[in-house]
Formats: sequence, C-alpha cells, structure tokens
Amino acid sequence: MAASEIKQEPADSPVDTPPAWIQRQLTTLLHQRGHAWLLAGPSGLGQYRLGLEMVRAWLCDKPVLDGANAGACGQCASCHAIEVRAHTDLLVLMPETLMLELGWPLSEDAQKKIDDKERKPSKEIRVEALRDAVEFAQRTSGRGRGKAILVYPAERMNAISANTLLKTLEEPPGDLKFVLASESTHQLLPTIRSRCLGHAMQWPSQAESLQWLQGQGLSPQVAETLLRASGGRPQDARDAFANGMQPAAWEALPKAMQRGDIAAVKDWSAFQVVDALQKLCHDLSALAVGAEPRFFATQSLPAPAPAKPGAKPTPSVLENWGRSLAATRRVVEHPFNAGLMQEALVAEAKTAIIGR
Repeated sequence: MAASEIKQEPADSPVDTPPAWIQRQLTTLLHQRGHAWLLAGPSGLGQYRLGLEMVRAWLCDKPVLDGANAGACGQCASCHAIEVRAHTDLLVLMPETLMLELGWPLSEDAQKKIDDKERKPSKEIRVEALRDAVEFAQRTSGRGRGKAILVYPAERMNAISANTLLKTLEEPPGDLKFVLASESTHQLLPTIRSRCLGHAMQWPSQAESLQWLQGQGLSPQVAETLLRASGGRPQDARDAFANGMQPAAWEALPKAMQRGDIAAVKDWSAFQVVDALQKLCHDLSALAVGAEPRFFATQSLPAPAPAKPGAKPTPSVLENWGRSLAATRRVVEHPFNAGLMQEALVAEAKTAIIGR
C-alpha cells in the first residue's frame, strides 16, 4: 500500500457518469435551495465527487434539472474548464498535498515556494488560501453564472483559517455558493456548521457497491473482500486496490499480527497500520461477545486461547488495546520514526491478541 496520511478519494474524471448513489443525492440536492452545503459522512462514500458534481451543475451553461439524472451537461465550455482545472469562477480549497494529487493548481506564490524548496506542501488548508477565497468572493463572475467554492476535506481548516471564512460563508456577495465536504464534521467549528445546510452522505447498498467496483476493474472476489475490509465504503475499497492491497494479504493480516510478523505491514504508512489494527481489534471484540466480524472473514481471525480454570476477571485486553490505538491515531501524523512505530504497533498487537 502506498504511504498516504490523508484519507482521500481518487480523482474521478468529471465526465464520467456518477455512481448511482451519488446521482440520487445530486438530484435531491440540486432540487433544493441553499447557498452553502455541508456534505458529511465517513470516508469512501463520495463526498468529494458529490461536491464536485454540485459545483459543475451550478456553473454549467446547460444544466439538466429535470428527472432523476439532474446535473451538468458535461459538454459545455464550463464543464470543460472544470475538467481541465481552469474554471475562473470555481475556487477549490484543499490541503496542498491533496490539490497536487488531484491535479488542482496552486496559487503562483504557493507553487513558487514549493518549487524553490522553501517549504513542503501543506497537509492543512492554509490561512493564505482562505484569504484568497475572501478576495475571490468579491470578484465579478467571469462567465455570468455565479461562482462556487469547493472545500474538501473541510476539517483540514484550522481554527484560524476557518474563522477567516465565516463572514463570507454567512453572507456571500453576489451569486456565490459553497459546498463543504467533510469526513470528520466533529472537527469543524460549530460556527462553520451552523452556517451550512447539512446533508448526511447516503450509504450505497452492497449490490450497488459491488457492481460499481467491478465496473472499476475489480474481480468479484477482490471487490467483495476489499469492500468488507473498508467497512462497506466503496471508494475506500477502490483506493485500497489502487494502492496494491490484495485480498490474500488482507485476510492473512490477523494471524500475521498474532505471530508479530512486521513484514506483513512493512510497506504501509503508520496511518494504514493503525487503521487496519483498529479494524482487527473491532472484529476480535465482536467475536468475543458472539457477534459477527465486520472487516475480516471469520476464518481469518485467530481463535482465542481457552480460559484458564479459576482465572479471575481482568480488564479486557482488547478494550485496552482499542484505547491505545485510538490515542495513537490522534498523533499518527506527527514525524515519528516510521520503522520504530511499526515495530511498536505490531508488538502491541501480538501481545493483545495472545493475551485475550
């Protein structure tokens, strides 16, 4: 798996037909009024894609607004300008790392500083970008169909940068619309949330997810395993496949951790290791109380050791492990030594699994 510390969605081509569950939500949202929307839900459900489709439709020269397939025409000059990332009436606010990944241009000043090695691309949405957004809001629409600002992931605005946007978000000048997409809305300032109309992302059915994943080139077996590994989130499953995850490697992970085999995760980032171990901890905890696992096949999970006769009740090892993983996840993006962190995580996993 490629090292990536920001959960992100791949860059769908804007002219592709949106997945069925995205299209349903797009049609619903385009039939409603509002100048600022907050798309909320866990990763892998298509927040970025839905937000992009919304701004495309808002700016489209010939939008389709009737029927079940509302959206942009995909053929006009406006749609083409968004496809090539050059629309004068669209501003995209993202961490610089993600903008580079998805092909969105940085400001001239930011690009120059990065090219000159003055600093690295930011993993947050910088306050300078928010100031540019305030200035963008004051401009006249270049194409006469209003302007739009897409913010993703919105939780990557820190308190200072988010406060810069508040006034413009509450009272946007002219025909300016916002769509904020977030995978962690609890991290957003309440003042940001209160200025937006909320939309909870809808989960696709398993059949829809599997059909879409197979349309992306995954075999039925790979699609089914990686969809389970992602907790039912189809775009996370596609990301995992694109980053090299194979079903056999995923299903072998629990017993590899029981052996303390660090080779199983040697190519993973710290974030990916913590995420996988949290899923393993969840499934082992589910088995312990007689519930079905969610992320791994039952036969892939190591069986618990028989309880010792007369053993006294102790605090749950799995519960303590889960707390430890949650604490690690909060600081996983800090510049720790990746190799040492992997060793510590795998050693902790082995101890927890054996000591259940």
